[in-house]
Amino acid sequence: MKIFNTLTKKKDDFVPINEGKVGIYVCGPTVYDYIHIGNARPMIVFDTLRRYFEYKGYEVNYVSNFTDVDDKIIKKAIDEGVESTVISERFIEECKKDMAGLNVKEATTHPKATEEIDDMIAMVETLIAKEYAYEVNGTVYFRTRKFSDYGKLSKKNLDDLRAGNRELKVSGQDEKEDALDFVLWKPKKEGEPSWPSPWGEGRPGWHLECSVMSKKYIGDVIDIHAGGEDLIFPHHENEIAQSEAANNAEFARYWMHNGFLKINNEKMSKSLGNFFTVREISEKYDLQVIRFFMLSAHYRSPLNFSADLVESSKNGLDRIKTAASKLEEVMASGVDGDINVAETANVAELYAYVKRFEDAMEDDLNTADAISVIFELVKFVNTTVTADSTKEYAAKAYDTLKLLADILGINVKEEAMLLDEEIENLIQERQDARKAKNFARADEIRNLLTEKGIILEDTREGVRWKRA
Repeated sequence: MKIFNTLTKKKDDFVPINEGKVGIYVCGPTVYDYIHIGNARPMIVFDTLRRYFEYKGYEVNYVSNFTDVDDKIIKKAIDEGVESTVISERFIEECKKDMAGLNVKEATTHPKATEEIDDMIAMVETLIAKEYAYEVNGTVYFRTRKFSDYGKLSKKNLDDLRAGNRELKVSGQDEKEDALDFVLWKPKKEGEPSWPSPWGEGRPGWHLECSVMSKKYIGDVIDIHAGGEDLIFPHHENEIAQSEAANNAEFARYWMHNGFLKINNEKMSKSLGNFFTVREISEKYDLQVIRFFMLSAHYRSPLNFSADLVESSKNGLDRIKTAASKLEEVMASGVDGDINVAETANVAELYAYVKRFEDAMEDDLNTADAISVIFELVKFVNTTVTADSTKEYAAKAYDTLKLLADILGINVKEEAMLLDEEIENLIQERQDARKAKNFARADEIRNLLTEKGIILEDTREGVRWKRA
């Protein structure tokens, strides 16, 4: 498989550190609100990468964090008059619901920043001992210039950055030895959550979190580190500096970054009124359509989100599902017996489509070309599978279509719609489970309803629901 490596700026052959295994670290969201449609793109793209590796027989260790301590979380907690953990836990759960709706698999590990503080302090102590970091009035900074490879990912030059350091918006600039030094540990402010450290009560800098969590759950060296291209600088650049200085090892072999998402050709922002959460989008579209839409473009290309383009994706997905439904009908009512001579030749063609699909995916995860192959496959099965086809040939065609769709995380089988009465019964069972403190069953029911496109809202008057 070839992967475009942001570090080398070219497509590199993927060679795992350990044969048959791959460790992938993807920067997750800061959980202060519902995830927005821009957050969804890396989640879908790199979930698809994981699925493809699993299809190829790799054992995948997929780690994606939740940043659960941050200025935005603290501000929302203060506004609501609650502890910051209330906010972070609430939106971790909401994020997981949206991920389930997008058919994003649970990570092997979903570490939370607040649960890894001790290891973060240990890494800072290591960096201080190696003179890569220093403390001033309770703040610990990283000596950027001491790390000679700084800028190797973003291709930024330190002197150019120094000349225009408006890009580095870090507080406490007067205390720093150099304007480019960045924060590893910050002292406590009144009303903020904090942890004891050798430098006083405080909390970690954002960049430190991923360095520590990837080391703990994958190892000193990661096969693939991924995220949105907005994270290349300074976040990923700073991760490299911290990790390689502390660990004396290469941080990540391959770096993958997805392109930006625009809304009607404009940058998404609340001020423009084009800021949409996944939850809001789910009220208008099946989230399978959104996943299909996201994969219809190459992950490194900028992607424009518009009603027309999403509608086009919906129509395309409907074509695939209709073909699958037709195949199921022939599987049930077609001719019994062995595949005939003409169908044997067609089965060979089915294998050829699988090979072409794999070729697209092996070329830097080109899901756009892979989807084109699926459309060609749909056209082929629509022409070669008729009421007179054997059940066995229809089954092979169906299995091929389903296999390729599954790799993309797309469900070709139409889910039976729950009746209103069934929904009400499940909601009552969930309420009973919560009263009995059987929270595992309550969560299981909620996740089932989410998968079926049912959105629940817990209110003072009881549970309200609606179809997505």
